[in-house]
Amino acid sequence: MLVHGLTPLLLCLLPLWRILTTVSSHPQQPCHLIQETARCNNGKLSSVPEDLPVNVEELQLNYNHIKTLQENSLLRYPSLNTLSLACSNLEKLEPKVFQASKLLESLNFANNNLHIGYQESSLSLRTVPGLRVLDLSENKLNEEMAFALLQNLTSLEYLNLSGNLLKRLDETSFSDLHQLKDLDLSRNVMFEIDGAFNGNPKLRRLNLAFNYLPCLTDFHMTKLVVLNASHNVIEWFISRQDLNETFQLETLDLSNNKLLFFPFLPSRSNLQNLYLSHNIVRFYQHLVDNVTSTNLSSTVEFYNLKKQARNMTAQLWDDNLHGDISTVEILDLRGNQVDNFPHGFLKKMSALSRLRLGTNCLETLNLTSEQFSGSLYELDISNNRLNRILADNGMLTNLGNLTYFNLSQNNLNELPYGLFSSLPRIRSVDLSYNNVKICHSEEAKVGAHNFSACMDWRNIISLRQLYLKGCNLERIPAYAFRGLLLTHLELSDNPGLIVQDSLQGLGGTLQHLGLGNTEIQDLDLSSFQSLRFLNLSRNSLLHIPPSVQSIDLKVLDLRDNKLSTIPNGQVNTLASKLQTVFLTGNPFNCCQTEWFRTFEINTVNMVGQAEIQCKDLLHTTHRAEDSHLFLCFEGEPVLWYILLFVPVCLFFVGVSIMVFLTLKPKMLQKSIKKKYLKPTSY
Repeated sequence: MLVHGLTPLLLCLLPLWRILTTVSSHPQQPCHLIQETARCNNGKLSSVPEDLPVNVEELQLNYNHIKTLQENSLLRYPSLNTLSLACSNLEKLEPKVFQASKLLESLNFANNNLHIGYQESSLSLRTVPGLRVLDLSENKLNEEMAFALLQNLTSLEYLNLSGNLLKRLDETSFSDLHQLKDLDLSRNVMFEIDGAFNGNPKLRRLNLAFNYLPCLTDFHMTKLVVLNASHNVIEWFISRQDLNETFQLETLDLSNNKLLFFPFLPSRSNLQNLYLSHNIVRFYQHLVDNVTSTNLSSTVEFYNLKKQARNMTAQLWDDNLHGDISTVEILDLRGNQVDNFPHGFLKKMSALSRLRLGTNCLETLNLTSEQFSGSLYELDISNNRLNRILADNGMLTNLGNLTYFNLSQNNLNELPYGLFSSLPRIRSVDLSYNNVKICHSEEAKVGAHNFSACMDWRNIISLRQLYLKGCNLERIPAYAFRGLLLTHLELSDNPGLIVQDSLQGLGGTLQHLGLGNTEIQDLDLSSFQSLRFLNLSRNSLLHIPPSVQSIDLKVLDLRDNKLSTIPNGQVNTLASKLQTVFLTGNPFNCCQTEWFRTFEINTVNMVGQAEIQCKDLLHTTHRAEDSHLFLCFEGEPVLWYILLFVPVCLFFVGVSIMVFLTLKPKMLQKSIKKKYLKPTSY
């Protein structure tokens, strides 16, 4: 009867007993269960946990210390679909570790040491019939090891071998991976990939970035959609021209290489994004057209091109070589040596929307003869050698979709009259570091051939961002921006600039205002209630303009001024609004740094906080964040008064002693004799 009476109690205590037993046997259980996913990361585990639910489908064991994945490790989890053991010092997989994992599709072994036990590990991978995703990145694998690990993985669709030690690939490297769609080989030391992908007809994405490939010739991967070959040493990209099939390539990244010529693209393609920045690309048609000397040749010879029986000779520029560019939407040629375009080259890119030509050698931009696409949305010709822009009204009308126009860092002194007012959708213009002025008169002065040495910005209703940094502006006339709805106005690096009342009409829309290095001392910003970013750096300000307190700023740049402190009332107001403040380069007083603690308490981000400095009474520089170490009284540190007073006192004491000893020697001798030189009794 007693047993029957205790049975309900025991049944109630049974769950508690199981919990206590589990806790006692595993006092630091590192796993967190979320539905069918077990996250056991950073648990200092040396083996796979054995007490997880049997229906777990995803097991994460990253950042542990599991050197060997033993044969019985996964027997309890037959539903396992995804296993991740990244960064766990893994050295090998025992051959039968996946014998019960028939549903396994994804394995992540990134950043381990599988090069040690790759032979045994290869046997285990062959027992996973449905493996689709495999990450073997950063395992110190060479091509022989990788080949062994990848044998018979016929179902694999995604493979990551980045960050290994692969050098040379051939036709056998991935010959078993017939279903492969995505392959990452970046950050190896490859210099040859001879026919390595011929056996992968379904490959769609290929990453070869950060290797040592010298060229890509005989490109014939018609099904490939994305090819990233950036950051190599590629001098030539030559696709096969004799194929009738249309290439599916949409994105080609050849940036940061050593390309000499514009790539020889397929004759039929769907290419949309072409990235060629930071090469040494030039166009040479103008040399071909002007060959007058017998010492100059209009042809170029290609040697050793994919087992060619003889060398191939072609024109320096031939329309058939650059291939089909009619579908290109983004062309990035920044950081090359382009000084001209072949006739009709840009016209062929009828879908072009973004053209980036920053940091090249262009001296003239002819918007008329180049015949830009009507779909052009962004045009960046910054940091060139432009001294002339040519355009007619018809061409400007054709650029009706142009929204972003960057002409900064050139040598422009004049522009076509009405250039920007003729662009109905222009939103952002950057003319920084040119010599184009703002017109003072009611009408812009038009010079020869309809050029103007100044720009009239009024009533361009679509314009939102205007950058006039470093244009040697001296005075902006009143109402220069009348009728504009600017949100960004950059006027920095114009020393001595006088803005008068020209900004007042922007009070309702302006969000970003740059007035750095303009020698401005005070400005009434109280009407700029939309302003969120204000740059007042390098202006020798002794105090922050009072009107700054009345606006709801989020970012304030006060670097390199002459601020010694920020008054309590002002800093309290600013700290309640600001998110970020720049304060480095100011000679702050170490005994007036209450503002520093106020910003800290209000969690305002002080950029370069450790570099904000202050000076003490002796003009010694300290970090402002250490100012609490100084004992200050009435604005000056008592510590320094003490340090100054003690040596002076010691000096006077020493002098007094010396004087005393000099003037009273006899008295001293008698005193000493009287006290110490007494007769001794024998």
